[in-house]
Amino acid sequence: MVEGHTSYRSDNAVSVSEPTASTASRSSRRRPATTLVLLALALFALMLAAIGIGKYPLSLGDIASAVGGAIIGASPPDQASIVLFSIRVPRILAAVLVGAALAAAGAAYQGLFRNPLVSPDILGVSAGAGLGAVLGIFLSLPVAGVQLFAFAGGLATVALVYFIGSLVQNREPVLVLVLAGVVVGSLAGAGISLLKILADPYDQLPAIVFWLLGSLSSVRSAEVWSSAPLVLLGLVPLVLLRWRINVLSLGDDEAKALGVEAGRLRLIVIAAATLMTASVVAVAGVIGWIGLVIPHLARMLVGPDFNRLLPASLLIGGGYMLLIDTLARTIAAIEIPLGVLTAIIGAPFFLWLLARGEDGWS
Repeated sequence: MVEGHTSYRSDNAVSVSEPTASTASRSSRRRPATTLVLLALALFALMLAAIGIGKYPLSLGDIASAVGGAIIGASPPDQASIVLFSIRVPRILAAVLVGAALAAAGAAYQGLFRNPLVSPDILGVSAGAGLGAVLGIFLSLPVAGVQLFAFAGGLATVALVYFIGSLVQNREPVLVLVLAGVVVGSLAGAGISLLKILADPYDQLPAIVFWLLGSLSSVRSAEVWSSAPLVLLGLVPLVLLRWRINVLSLGDDEAKALGVEAGRLRLIVIAAATLMTASVVAVAGVIGWIGLVIPHLARMLVGPDFNRLLPASLLIGGGYMLLIDTLARTIAAIEIPLGVLTAIIGAPFFLWLLARGEDGWS
């Protein structure tokens, strides 16, 4: 998991990237502001398109009428207004929030561990959140209770990993954290398997399986507004410490020589990225690949400097998750779990990134 970090360090530690084979990529790295503006416009266009797409299509006239009715307080709301404000808009905002949070957390973890194969799952946050949610479903808790258990499980798992890492002395701290994350994540996975065996096969087991595959089908405004502050709370330290994260990617000794206390900074970054990941996993379920693939794509577009990498990851992650969710609810008669689609699309896309190799991390 960590063997390849040496070659990655030099690329992620500097703000000026090496020349690439792609002229378009070189151009975008020279003009990061233009790239970020284009990404923001693309995200906005995707959001507008997603509003009208679904089992109940909404035309521009329907959208304008619904917005106008909401402004003047028309009562009772028509069907288009109900679909737009109660279902479509909350789901679109949730998709953007989930994708942006997972991508930003992935970018932070990859820089922190100096490894391009790291994702937000590396310390077991998704496995812990999954165990918490499965336990909540097994106990027949309401949706809010399941989400609270998932959130607490994700945070508790990473806290346990960090506690184990602090007990092991005279070892490479990054390696210890990764190995502890693998062990604790495996234990959480075993707990999930046990609860699946014990669950009611006609009621609880289908709900458990569906949650573990990820979905936004039941998301409403309340879930969005409860998760958004937690995501912002985790994002603020990453923004404020963005240049220190660049320094940390050089390694602990180099960071210390530059006046950065690596241990404290690592704890802050892990806490912030974990808070973001746990808050959205609690709402959407376990969704893989976004935190792994999106930072690579962002790095190809704007370079490895975390000042540019973080906003690019946020925008691309939000747009990618919105595209996946729109496909999930439209391409088949039944809704396809998000985790299935992200794996089907993410795996070959990541292989393509590997084929281009030199652009992102060599």
